[in-house]
Amino acid sequence: MGELILVLAQLYSLVILMRVLMSWVNIDPYSPIAKFLYDVTEPVMAPARNLLPPAGGFDFSPIIVIIGIQLIASVIAAAFTSAGL
Repeated sequence: MGELILVLAQLYSLVILMRVLMSWVNIDPYSPIAKFLYDVTEPVMAPARNLLPPAGGFDFSPIIVIIGIQLIASVIAAAFTSAGL
């Protein structure tokens, strides 16, 4: 179960990375892929963006979110592993 949590955290981190990369290139924001990436990541990105507003034109919220997801997933996975699940 712990391994599954780590894999899901990695997949979500990749989705966030895809959103970041999408913001660097000209992609239609109304395309289904762009809308999906925005809809899936915005509920997590918005609170992080409110805590850490852009500095010098750079949005550091994706970094904060990815680090947070990885830390939380590692703690949960370790708990499952130590419980024998």
